[in-house]
Amino acid sequence: MAQVYSFSNVAVDGNQRIETGTILSYAALPTGASLTAAQLNDAYQRVLASGLFETVEFMPQGGRLVIQVVEYPTISRISIEGNDRLDDETIAAALLSKPRLVFSPATAELDAANITEAYQAQGRLAATVEPRIIRRSGNRVDLVFEITEGKEVEIERLSFVGNRTYPDRRLRRVLNSKQAGLLRALVRRDTFSADQIEFDKQVLSDFYQSRGYVDFQVLSVSSEVARERDGYFVTFNIREGQSFKFGEITTVSEISEVSEADTAEFAKAAKAKSGRTYSPSQMEDTISRMERLATAKGLAFVRVEPRVTRSEEDLTLDVAFALVRGDRVFVERIDIEGNATTLDRVVRKQFRTVEGDPFNPREIRAAAERIRALGFFANADVNTRPGSTPDQVIIDVDVVEAPTGSFTFGANYSVSGGVGLVASFSERNFLGRGQTFKFSLNASADDGAFNFRFVEPAFLGRDLSFSLSSYYTQSSYSYTAYDTTRLGFQPGFGFPVSENARLSVNYLLSKDEVSGVDAGSSTLLLADQALGAQLTSAAGYQYSFDNRRSGLNPNAGFVFRFSQQYAGLGGDTDYLKTTALAAAETSILNDQVTLRATLEGGVQKSFSGDSRVTDRFNLSSSQMRGFEPYGVGPRDGDEALGGNYYAVAKFETDFPLGLPEEYGIKGGVFMDFGSVWGLDSLSGTTDDPIDDGFYLRSVIGATIFWTTPIGPLRFNFTRALQKESLDEEQTFDLTISTQF
Repeated sequence: MAQVYSFSNVAVDGNQRIETGTILSYAALPTGASLTAAQLNDAYQRVLASGLFETVEFMPQGGRLVIQVVEYPTISRISIEGNDRLDDETIAAALLSKPRLVFSPATAELDAANITEAYQAQGRLAATVEPRIIRRSGNRVDLVFEITEGKEVEIERLSFVGNRTYPDRRLRRVLNSKQAGLLRALVRRDTFSADQIEFDKQVLSDFYQSRGYVDFQVLSVSSEVARERDGYFVTFNIREGQSFKFGEITTVSEISEVSEADTAEFAKAAKAKSGRTYSPSQMEDTISRMERLATAKGLAFVRVEPRVTRSEEDLTLDVAFALVRGDRVFVERIDIEGNATTLDRVVRKQFRTVEGDPFNPREIRAAAERIRALGFFANADVNTRPGSTPDQVIIDVDVVEAPTGSFTFGANYSVSGGVGLVASFSERNFLGRGQTFKFSLNASADDGAFNFRFVEPAFLGRDLSFSLSSYYTQSSYSYTAYDTTRLGFQPGFGFPVSENARLSVNYLLSKDEVSGVDAGSSTLLLADQALGAQLTSAAGYQYSFDNRRSGLNPNAGFVFRFSQQYAGLGGDTDYLKTTALAAAETSILNDQVTLRATLEGGVQKSFSGDSRVTDRFNLSSSQMRGFEPYGVGPRDGDEALGGNYYAVAKFETDFPLGLPEEYGIKGGVFMDFGSVWGLDSLSGTTDDPIDDGFYLRSVIGATIFWTTPIGPLRFNFTRALQKESLDEEQTFDLTISTQF
């Protein structure tokens, strides 16, 4: 027969922080009633499961039950040992256990699991974390997490199966993950991460689809551990399919108030063009343009539906953009969470939709992309949920802020300028307002400079940027026969004039002085020195067009810039300076080879007196490779004078060298043509007049591109084909690789 208990009194012993009534409520034992052993055990389990006690003991003593408990201790201190890859602050921020809270073994185990996951995200798959306690007096403990980090598990090899159009080498350039290479101690993207592989699947799909492969699929990704368990062999199994082009592009309307003339106007807004390679981005762009046009025409709730018809024989996609009436749904409100620093208005500025506007899902997705593109957030999710009524929705924006500031102190090097020291501070989201704030100090044997810049991207809450910059420089370059001191202040405004074009206007107030000219130097330089400090008051503008990210061809891009500056609004100088640049780039041979061409030039016209050497054009080594800075143009003896005109044409290509992709090394060849010419005055110190005529220079060269953790470096080796006797050559140059 089962044992039966009956207690007239239940007592609790051993509790210090937990109230007796709380413990009795967990036990839930009726007094005076008969209890079976099973019921008594259930009560015991309820008290134990509360997680408040290290041990629990039920002790029947006749008609009295004593519940003996030992409370979990309080955490006095948390220590982290054995960590090198992750610092204490990073680990502590992820812990649920905290000092002065009650110790819980379950919480400590969860903390250990979270730390292990953090290490696995860093590629330390063998990392282990062991929570231990050290007991102290007063029912307190020290909680210690003992970490064994283990070795990083790198990606030894990235390969592909099923790719016929693009070789492995080209596809590896698409992926964010990289193979372990020479700089494995510095490059972190060669560390295996399952989350990163998922991201790579998406970017690989985007790469193919932007080139017309509408049926592209990543069938599977296999990750095999090396026998030594120190590396992964990752293989992407893909199906390319065929590349499609746009076929017939039409626009139709199913809305009665849209006339044939209106439909024709909508058709003109289409970015997708017949015969072009199919691209989802061009489809989205066309739809967005048409829907914005509908809004401008006062047509509410108009949606554009793309209706695609495939032609397997011609490998074309006929697209009919249909104007249809969408659901009558409005935006009730936009809720923003997670932005502890960034102001709400910075995020709201990315929405073209406000509360009360018709709901457009495509515009909301575009706003989400604009929020992510700010670079202020580590993550940004934009979702919708039903509003207070069936015809309303609420837009939820959840962001996780990321660091946006940086401080740099170090050294730099250039072949022409030598070694210099640099200190700089920059903040891309100043005071959470989305503003840019930068200043820098540079010092070398030849020069010193201070630069400051502030940019407000949404001046007065509009799509109008305001910038303010100032500078102070002193230079004493070895390749000039004079020193300069410059102080300047420049405010400006910028605004878009079309989808890919922008116009900016600015004002410059500067004070420039030429000094350090020897008595036997050129009379032009001596005249500039005799003028002393000269004040320049100038207004200017710049028009820029850039379709590198929004053009019809994903493999090509075009940039055009045109600017003019007029000095003569007071001050000591009076001139008009005009400059222009046009550059184009395209990829061929399955994106393995890049072709690039750049044309630029400038004209300066002085209206009163001679132009100064500080205002005339002088080519840098990046503008005209193969020559030192100031190494081309009119000279008086060996003294560079600059010129009122310059023109440069550069043609180059880069290509793989057959080295493993993980080395980040590729080659290139280039050819530059250019000249600087034209002076206002030709009187020099020599018996012969200064020759300021146009003389073409040409250079050929080879480049080694090396992508390193400190930036993309380029090593230029050059040889001049055409030059003048007084030109200063530079057969080798090391620079940070930049694009036009």
